[in-house]
Amino acid sequence: MTADIRELISKHGNLSVDVATLADEADLYAAGLSSFASVQLMLSIEDAFDIEFPDRMLNRRSFASIAAIQACVDELTADRKAA
Repeated sequence: MTADIRELISKHGNLSVDVATLADEADLYAAGLSSFASVQLMLSIEDAFDIEFPDRMLNRRSFASIAAIQACVDELTADRKAA
C-alpha cells in the first residue's frame, strides 16, 4: 500500500524531489509539499482508498511523511473493516 501512497504523492504532491528518493519518515513539507498540495493529496487518497479523513486527522502532522499518511490510511481502513 505504501507504493500506492508514493504514486499519489508523486502525482499530486508537487514535490521538489523525486518521491522515490524519500524515506518513509522523510518530512514531505521539507521536500516541497504545500498546504494546497496536501489538500489535493488528501482528496486523491480518499478517492483511491474509499475513505474519508475525519476532522481530527486534518492537520499537518497527518501528512508530514509517507509513514504518517500510511498510518492514517491503515487506521481508517481498519475502522471500515471493523464496522
